[in-house]
Amino acid sequence: MLGALRSPAGRTAILTSQVSCRRLLQTSTGGDWQLQTAVAFDIDGVLVKGKQALDAGRRALSILSGNNAHGKRIPFVLLTNGGGVSEAAKAQDISQRLGTPISASQIVLAHSPMQSLARQYGSQHVLVVGGIKNRCAEIARTYGFTNVSTPNDLVAWRPSMWPFMRPPPLDHLSQAPGRDFSEHPFAAVMVFHDSFDFGRDLQVVTDVLRSENATVGRPFVGRQTAPLFMSNEDLVFSNEYPRPRFGQGAYHVCLRAMWQALNAGTGMPELEYSLFGKPHAVQYRYAEGLLDQIAANVGGPAVDVAEMRRGRRIYAIGDNPAADIKGANAAGWTSVLVRTGVFNGPPGSNDASNPAAVVVDHVEDAVNWIVDTEARRLAETQSLH
Repeated sequence: MLGALRSPAGRTAILTSQVSCRRLLQTSTGGDWQLQTAVAFDIDGVLVKGKQALDAGRRALSILSGNNAHGKRIPFVLLTNGGGVSEAAKAQDISQRLGTPISASQIVLAHSPMQSLARQYGSQHVLVVGGIKNRCAEIARTYGFTNVSTPNDLVAWRPSMWPFMRPPPLDHLSQAPGRDFSEHPFAAVMVFHDSFDFGRDLQVVTDVLRSENATVGRPFVGRQTAPLFMSNEDLVFSNEYPRPRFGQGAYHVCLRAMWQALNAGTGMPELEYSLFGKPHAVQYRYAEGLLDQIAANVGGPAVDVAEMRRGRRIYAIGDNPAADIKGANAAGWTSVLVRTGVFNGPPGSNDASNPAAVVVDHVEDAVNWIVDTEARRLAETQSLH
C-alpha cells in the first residue's frame, strides 16, 4: 500500500516541459517508455534479503518486462552498493535468483565507476582492498589496472606485518610470491569492497598511507603519502538477520578513527579520501549513462540523447534512506522507499532526514505505482497534442 506522498505540487514540479515531451514523442514510436521512463533498483533489502530472493522482487521485474496492463517494457538498472564480484557475475546471479534475464550492462556496483580511475592509475602500482581471496584484484584488472597488489600479498611477503593470522594460501594471493614490496611504492589505495579482516586491512592501509613514498617498511612521515579511494559508505545493510548488519561504511569509520588516533597531537590533517557508491553523484551519472545506452539501442540513431534526458523520468527504489533515497533526491530522480530492508517505519511514515517521494510496503507496490503513474503522465502528454 502507498504510504507517505509528497504534495501534488512537489510531484508536479518534476514533470518535464510540454516542449520536451513533444520532441520526445516525435523521436519515438507511440511514446516509447524506453525514452521517457526508467527505474533503478537497489538489490539487498529490495529484491532480495541476503540469499533469499523476494517473491515481490520476482513479480516487480516481470512487470517491468512487459507483464503489466499496458504491455509496456520499461528499462531498468540495478544500482547497488554491493560489490566484490564482477558486473557479469552479479547479473548472472540475479538473473537466476529472480527469473528475469539481466545483463552486465544493467548492473552498477559500488565500485563500477572506479573504472574511470584506470585512466590515471592503470599502469601504476595500486593497493586493492576488500573482498574474498583475490577476487577484487581480478576485478581491478578487468577495469584496466595492470599493477595490482592486495593486503594478502603484503602479509605473505612479510608475515610479521600482521602476525595475528596464518600466512595466506596461494589461491588467496593476487600474484606469485617473491615480490619485494619495500622496492615498490604505491600510487593509490582503493577499497573496493567489505574487508574480511578489519584488523589486518586497517594495519596495512595505514602503513601504506603514512610511509615514506607510500612504501611499506620505510619510516612513517607526518603526512598522507598516497590518495585513498573508497566505495560504499553504507554503515549498515539488510540481510536475513532480523536487524541491520555493519556494512563497508563501518570500515571507513574505523579507518578514519585509527588515522586520527595514530596521529593525535602531531598536527597531521585528517585522512583525505574520495568516495564512490550511493549516495554520491558519480554513481547516478554512471547509471544514467547505462540508461542512455539502453534507450539508444531501442530508439536507434534518431534518438537525441540530450533531449531524451530532459524528458525522461527516473525512479529509484531503495530501502536505505541515507544511501538510496538521499542519492536519488540529490540526482533529481523520483525516490521510492520500501519497508523490506533498513527502513521499517510504520504505515504513513517517512524517513525524517531523507524523505522519499513515495513510501510503500514492498517493491511490487513500488513498480505498480510507477507504471500507473507513468501511464497517466504519458497519456496526458499525448492528449495535449
